[in-house]
Amino acid sequence: MIDRLSILVLDDDLFYCKLAKAYLKDDFTVYTALKPSKAFDVLQSVNVDILICDFNLPEMNGLEVVRTVKRDYPDVEIIMISSDAGMETVIESFRLGAVDFFHKPFDFGSVKIAIERTKKFVFLHQQLRQFEMNNRLLTQELNDYNGFEIISVSPVMEQIKQIMYKVAQSDDTSVIITGESGVGKELVARGIHYMSNRKGNYFGAVNMSAIPDSLFESEFFGHKKGAFTGAVADRAGWFEIADDGTLFLDEIGDMQGNLQIKLLRVLEDRKFIKVGSQKEQRFNIRIVAATNKKVDDLKHGVDFRLDLFHRLGTFEIYVPPLRERKEDIPVLLNHFVNKFAAKMRKKIKGIDPVAEKELMDYPFPGNVRELRNLAERAVILSDDDVLHLEHFPDVNNNRKIQMGTPITEIFDLEEVERRTIMQALERSNYNKSKAAKLLNINWNALHRRLQKYELILPEV
Repeated sequence: MIDRLSILVLDDDLFYCKLAKAYLKDDFTVYTALKPSKAFDVLQSVNVDILICDFNLPEMNGLEVVRTVKRDYPDVEIIMISSDAGMETVIESFRLGAVDFFHKPFDFGSVKIAIERTKKFVFLHQQLRQFEMNNRLLTQELNDYNGFEIISVSPVMEQIKQIMYKVAQSDDTSVIITGESGVGKELVARGIHYMSNRKGNYFGAVNMSAIPDSLFESEFFGHKKGAFTGAVADRAGWFEIADDGTLFLDEIGDMQGNLQIKLLRVLEDRKFIKVGSQKEQRFNIRIVAATNKKVDDLKHGVDFRLDLFHRLGTFEIYVPPLRERKEDIPVLLNHFVNKFAAKMRKKIKGIDPVAEKELMDYPFPGNVRELRNLAERAVILSDDDVLHLEHFPDVNNNRKIQMGTPITEIFDLEEVERRTIMQALERSNYNKSKAAKLLNINWNALHRRLQKYELILPEV
């Protein structure tokens, strides 16, 4: 949807620039430049929809300007003007990408009609650009993730599914999902998205605790080419990428205070300005946030702004830990085992009852994510068609502790080290820096050991 077109008039005649601005300013946002270098400065700093360009210019002629603009700013439509251009120049300007041509002197009423006609091209370009971006992102998402599927039989999770469906019908309601790490908060967020009218658009997921202060604007608002050192091309931010879709803000409770203020402001205004630009852009996004902190802690307003909480938490969904819904363990286990067995081309017929009983008694501090990882490792370790307790070393070790049997009966130092590393990673939610601190080693030492034991960390 086009709000107000931005027009740049490039003409070395100051009179024509002033006349054009006076005539067009009521209907359009108008910029002027007397030479190409100034015009390029404008193009770099603001979004320009249409360039009205004279042929006779200092520094370079109009055709060279057209060629440069179409190379660096292909979405800008160009109307050429000239007092003495021949038919060859007119034809060449159209070949390079101009959409219209006027001989001086001309009637500004005709130019305004030409601008309105060109508006259709601008609109189609915007639609095509948005479609291509959404198509690329959706294709990538489908390759990485096939929809959403909450595997459960427990009454509490069935109730959550019903709640998800109800809130999904309200396209604009913001949702905050709480629960321990690994319970499946992102899966709930995806479910809300895919059950809503926004399902045909992009679902974006951002880990808020991982975004440094200096990159917040660039990540969320995007930036223009040349806005700062390293900005070699225009880049869309999350509010543009996920427009008309859903944006999932994970670990919202760990956001820095100054970033909370920035986020609150943009959510209240529902508009943003790209870094290096001066043009406001509106967005239409459902915000779904998640945190492993308790809602009561957020409401106290100590580490989290209360006004931001109320902006994000119109609707609250709590996902209980796996230990409080043990009925889901067998169905989740079978789902993950079948999934990884198919992926690794292994024929796993089932799980030994002894192993299944121990899994039911295991506390799963890492919740569903930990169960998924245990199933993956078990399938990797198994050379049989049935998974046994020894294929679940963490569960087996927990059983030995409960029985009073010291784990130190394992005398393989490398195996002990490997298991200790995995336990530290699981306890730290696979944050390598935190795991290194638990192990009392530096990050590089942990990285070397991960390579040594060929340990592949799950995506978190």
